[in-house]
Amino acid sequence: MRPTGKYEFCKATNSADRSRFPEKIDRSQNFPPDRYNFHFSLEIIQAPPLLFPVSIRTLWGMTRPGFLAATVVACALGIAAATAVSGVAVDPWRAVATLLLAAIAHASANVINDFYDDRNGADASNTGRIFPFTGGARFIQQRRVSARDTHRYALLLLALAIAGGCGLALASGPGLFAIGAAGLALGWCYSAPPLQLMSRGLGEVAVAFAWSLIVVGAAYVQSGQFNAQVALCSLSYGLMAANILIVNGFPDAASDALVGKHTLVVRLGPTRAALAYAALALTAHVGLAALALLSAVPTAAVWGLLSLPFSLTATVILWGERETPHQLRPAIKLTITAALLHGAAQATGLLLMRSGAF
Repeated sequence: MRPTGKYEFCKATNSADRSRFPEKIDRSQNFPPDRYNFHFSLEIIQAPPLLFPVSIRTLWGMTRPGFLAATVVACALGIAAATAVSGVAVDPWRAVATLLLAAIAHASANVINDFYDDRNGADASNTGRIFPFTGGARFIQQRRVSARDTHRYALLLLALAIAGGCGLALASGPGLFAIGAAGLALGWCYSAPPLQLMSRGLGEVAVAFAWSLIVVGAAYVQSGQFNAQVALCSLSYGLMAANILIVNGFPDAASDALVGKHTLVVRLGPTRAALAYAALALTAHVGLAALALLSAVPTAAVWGLLSLPFSLTATVILWGERETPHQLRPAIKLTITAALLHGAAQATGLLLMRSGAF
């Protein structure tokens, strides 16, 4: 409901008018009661409920658009892998549909995460977040939107992703139904009960699988088939995406632990969580190089190793500041940069291979 108000301010110039106003309003410390009287009335009128009584800009901000770049890169990697491995030409319309629907699904997961982090109190108690990377969008806490509208918005985005995904699957092949269902389930169950994977130390695993699935799904839309090489190309990107979640968990760990949200960082503690981060970064890069040497993925995929210096620098910073999470802004930025570069460089290398330039 949106209330509309009618406000009235009255001044009486003599004490004879005092009887018109309630005693508690009449008495004032700032004005002699025998000379001035004040009256304030508020009339609330119930307006018809709106579907989303917020601006388009707010709705856009609720999706955390900066993080949608990870989905854009995942789609680009999948499309490039399909052309390089399967030899198909890129269908631009299917590529655009894939990107749009994957972004909507990702946005839905972000919005529902804000809803449940409001319900469990994680965002409200988070005073150590590093804006805009951790602690959620916080639109509910800032009273820019209600929790109810946030939930409804997440459901709308989910419905759009399901409807559009079904249409794309009918055009691409039945395998996309399985990929889409698995991806949406991981995105929703990350935050929502009964699983709430984020609170069980399994959120990072869910993110790794989800972003690998986006790569595989984007490739499937183009080629109409599953391919083992594409799946192997997707693994390192999934690990890099999981590291974004790990490093973002350090500034939020205190408030998460306070409300019983047992993320991987909360469960492991700062030292072991930093070691887990280093292990994932190392596995992503060494694993990709090994797969290329074994010809399990196209050689051009090694372009993804361009992200290694960024990951190593982020690892050093994280290790040094693991006990002072408010100092981790540089590590967070480098982690996001490394993940995006890892996927984008792989995609570039695969496209160059397809064109014969590599």
